[in-house]
Amino acid sequence: MGNRGMEDLIPLVNKLQDAFSSIGQSCNLDLPQIAVVGGQSAGKSSVLENFVGRDFLPRGSGIVTRRPLVLQLVNNAAEYAEFLHCKDRKFVDFDEVRREIEAETDRITGSNKGISAVPINLRVFSPNVLNLTLIDLPGMTKVAVGDQPVDIEFQIRDMLMQFITRENCLILAVTPANTDLANSDALKIAKEVDPQGLRTIGVITKLDLMDEGTDARDILENKLLPLRRGYIGVVNRSQKDIDGRKDIGAALAAERKFFLSHPAYRHIAERMGTPHLQKTLNQQLTNHIRDTLPTLRSKLQSQLLSLEKEVEEFKNFKPDDPQRKTKALLQMVQQFGVDFEKRIEGSGDQVDTVELSGGARINRVFHEIFPYELFKMKFDEKELRREISYAIKNIHGVRTGLFTPDLAFEAIVKKQIVKLKEPCLKCIDQVIQELINTVRQCSCKLTSYPRLREETERIVTTHVREREGKTKDQVLLLIDMELAYINTNHEDFIGFANAQQRNTNVSKKRTMPNQVIRRGWLTINISIMKGGSKEYWFVLTAESLSWFKDEEEKEKKYMLPLDNLKIKDVEKGFMSTKHTFAIFNTEQRNVYKDLRQIELACDSQDDIDSWKASFLRAGVFPENDQPDPEETSQGASDNSFSMDPQLERQVETIRNLVDSYIGIINKSIRDLMPKTIMHLMINSAKEFIHCELLSYLYSSADQGSLMEESADQAQRRDEMLRMYHALREALKIIGDISTTTITTPVPPPVDDHWIQKDSPPSQSRPPPMSAPPPNRPPAVRAGPTPGPPPPQNPSPAFGAPPIPSRPGTLEPGVAPPPQVPSRPARVPPSLPPGVPRRPPAAPNRPTIIRPAEPSLLD
Repeated sequence: MGNRGMEDLIPLVNKLQDAFSSIGQSCNLDLPQIAVVGGQSAGKSSVLENFVGRDFLPRGSGIVTRRPLVLQLVNNAAEYAEFLHCKDRKFVDFDEVRREIEAETDRITGSNKGISAVPINLRVFSPNVLNLTLIDLPGMTKVAVGDQPVDIEFQIRDMLMQFITRENCLILAVTPANTDLANSDALKIAKEVDPQGLRTIGVITKLDLMDEGTDARDILENKLLPLRRGYIGVVNRSQKDIDGRKDIGAALAAERKFFLSHPAYRHIAERMGTPHLQKTLNQQLTNHIRDTLPTLRSKLQSQLLSLEKEVEEFKNFKPDDPQRKTKALLQMVQQFGVDFEKRIEGSGDQVDTVELSGGARINRVFHEIFPYELFKMKFDEKELRREISYAIKNIHGVRTGLFTPDLAFEAIVKKQIVKLKEPCLKCIDQVIQELINTVRQCSCKLTSYPRLREETERIVTTHVREREGKTKDQVLLLIDMELAYINTNHEDFIGFANAQQRNTNVSKKRTMPNQVIRRGWLTINISIMKGGSKEYWFVLTAESLSWFKDEEEKEKKYMLPLDNLKIKDVEKGFMSTKHTFAIFNTEQRNVYKDLRQIELACDSQDDIDSWKASFLRAGVFPENDQPDPEETSQGASDNSFSMDPQLERQVETIRNLVDSYIGIINKSIRDLMPKTIMHLMINSAKEFIHCELLSYLYSSADQGSLMEESADQAQRRDEMLRMYHALREALKIIGDISTTTITTPVPPPVDDHWIQKDSPPSQSRPPPMSAPPPNRPPAVRAGPTPGPPPPQNPSPAFGAPPIPSRPGTLEPGVAPPPQVPSRPARVPPSLPPGVPRRPPAAPNRPTIIRPAEPSLLD
């Protein structure tokens, strides 16, 4: 390989890669791309090839690179190449790589100088490269030849712009020394995308082909037509050398000899040549790596801090220590009890903000789901009146009763009380399920010890199931107690006298004030023909349901009175994700506009249940179940008896009495059910966990088997400790790199306005002022050089110390530039201090007295 600078960077990057690989992460250094731009036959491919250190790119005259070549270098133990268009084939011989590039180019563009923007992707795997991307681009041209399109200038320009506009791309602006630098297309296009000159390096090629008696010294010293990062001169292999198989090592030696022997370049030979270009680019890569390190360091430090607390427990960990097992068992059982109680009673720490859990779900069962089930069972009006009618008739028998029988009241009340058993038992089952879910959630912290977690869940769940039976027995006992004695002297019972005077509508009047019961978002489902579904902000009060445009409640859309309204369930529509219920009018009137019912939708079933409970509080009850057809026909035949005014009055009286007494029973059951469940089941479970769980665990299995660590936990502990030490090692490596690498500061800006921004090719451009004659370089050493004056504070190629200004003859009318502080030049011992040395004069060059130039080795 010819690139020794890259080889010096490889260990540095490998250390970083290894440090990050040890913690299972990728070291995203994102090293810059390097693109070469310039005119045709400027030597772009040769510059790129020298940087890689391999001879593999097509060569020739005219336009040779006719498709972009995206070359990805990959650090790898074996050395080979592969193309994206033929992945399965590995190229070991780089002559075959060249032939494949030529063949793939011809396949797309043809063999008659055509171009294409479709890139060729080539990967080179080698132990002597960094993970870099190099881009070989077609040369800029003005005139189409062969099969090239008429607008080839625009096409090549757009092609170049796709790559060099990226901020992560270093631009090597390649210009041959035997052309006019002031008209360099490479420098113009680089100026457009990099106006600050931070990522543009001028490369001067073909210095050995300049006319005799001329040189590019002022350009290479960055005094004429300066760039911020200066210029680097290189001497590539000639076509004769390439045809003669002259290797890159011999070419580099010849290049070195050229600069040391040339009288105009020998004093800057250390800053010229392919090795210095490689060094400059590698320094740029080093700067990029150092700039990336602070972000990587912060990332590692945050990870290290997050691991500190957990690792502290594992530093002196002994898996088989009996004392440790006993202590861990006690701590985990105690923590399980604390977590269980917090989830049931509620706690400010570790609040679940995603969904309801634990005690909140049990509270929802107590006060939303259970009351709704009671009301749903209670208001089955037609069935109730039919049962009362049958009871009165059966009690009278063959006689015609004159008075309302109280036995009918007791029979109907007892039948209604028996119906309470189903919702009460269902409520207990729902609470049981929530308790079991809570136990499983709390046992997640015992995952490290699977046997302990399994036994804990089994023991607590078994206890809850045992309490389930006792709780159900107690609830059934409460209902049996209500059945045992019908207390008609209850203070809230209306009695026979009030029942006879009471109208059926009286019981339905809402006695609560017009207060707001609930607010929230609901979606009204309307067909697309009528406007489609839309979301509104709903406000439910004791007397009305209103909806607004938004939660500010300024723009009211509609207000619906609650009189004669009921709710019913609606099946979810096809492909619908929302849950739905409906509101309708019992008198078959339109509810909203021309709709007999409006469907309201929520995102979850929990929201539906909550809204239903709120409607119950407002006096809007569920729809009664529809009777079977047979019962309907039978009821229709019985209506002839209900037309008897006396029987009708008796049915209405008992109906009012039943409604009053069942209301008392429901109120009592709604109050006693939560108390019974809390006492016999939930509080019992909490007490069992705190007092008896540990003894049950000891009796179920020995401590050793209970505290046997899971393989996953052991692996997790080992990985955590390894991650901890790897993070510390990675931070140490980053610190070493920060102290052992040197960052080269960005050179100060220079006056580069001499570069004319490229205008559209179709427009005429004025010729550059004081332009030299064609085919003559601007820096001819045969006399005073026309053109722009030397810039102040000339900046050399970055990576080298500044060149001291040379005293001596100045151009007429040009003020001397201010001196830049620099190291004093070392004067040879043969001359007294202050006496300038006369360098050998070139042919046809006036004698100019200059001091000795300092060498980079100084």
